[in-house]
Amino acid sequence: MNERDALRAIAADLPHAGDDAAVVDGTVITTDMLHERTDFPPGTTRYTAGWRAVGASLSDVAAMGATARAAVAVYADEAFDPDELDAFVAGAVDVCEAVGAEYVGGDLDEHVEFTTATTAVGDVTEAGSVTRDGARPGDALCVTGEWGRSAAALRLFERGDDEAVERANELFRFTPRVADGLALAGTATAMMDSSDGLARSCHQLAEASAVGIELERDAVPAHPAVEEVAEGSAERFELAAHFGEDFELVCAVPEDEVDEVEAACPAGLTQIGTVTEAPEEESSRVVADGDPLPDRGFTHGDE
Repeated sequence: MNERDALRAIAADLPHAGDDAAVVDGTVITTDMLHERTDFPPGTTRYTAGWRAVGASLSDVAAMGATARAAVAVYADEAFDPDELDAFVAGAVDVCEAVGAEYVGGDLDEHVEFTTATTAVGDVTEAGSVTRDGARPGDALCVTGEWGRSAAALRLFERGDDEAVERANELFRFTPRVADGLALAGTATAMMDSSDGLARSCHQLAEASAVGIELERDAVPAHPAVEEVAEGSAERFELAAHFGEDFELVCAVPEDEVDEVEAACPAGLTQIGTVTEAPEEESSRVVADGDPLPDRGFTHGDE
């Protein structure tokens, strides 16, 4: 059973599970786990790891259209290097401060590899939380920010030289889109974050909302760093759409409200497609320029 199948099985029995975060009495709560082997390429600093790990949970809060209140983390490693631990905490503190939240501590443990588990909490506003299951045919399919930064970072980490690794760490330190999620709350009919990649997120949103999605490849805003590592438009789209871990927001917005909400999103909002009626063929649930878009992205576990 891979990650997605396991999550479906769990969500079937737990009423608060199945979205980016659970909402309990107006409080949003989410948790994530990251490992050195799968999530932090060689060259990733502990500062970047702290920022990115806590940021991943804050991104889930953003996807619910909630304010971010606080975060905690478990830090586990073979041994506790004081400089590395201090750097991790500094990164966690800074990413929280970037979105108006507070890092309030956590737990330490020994483990065979560097591993961190993070939890973030937030508050639902008067606009209410935004889930994945409300998209309607005719809505605009929109995204925040720019795509492919994590894919570009991985390519730079692989180069290994000091300049490339420094640039890769910068790219790995994304800003969780809490402010954008708040701007979209009350307008977006469905929303989620893109930790698994644009293509997979579109499939997940379409499945949850029982709709189809038609995308335009050239409309997807690629991060400038993608141009540094990709060759040709096909590879640029591959890195932007299928790699994952960009932690942007994917949302459905009523067509006549796109311009207004775009102006309110600090990271920018781009319409990349349209929500349609669910097609008869499952393979055509999400299409790009008329062709089925593979449900391929970041997943823990074998396909």
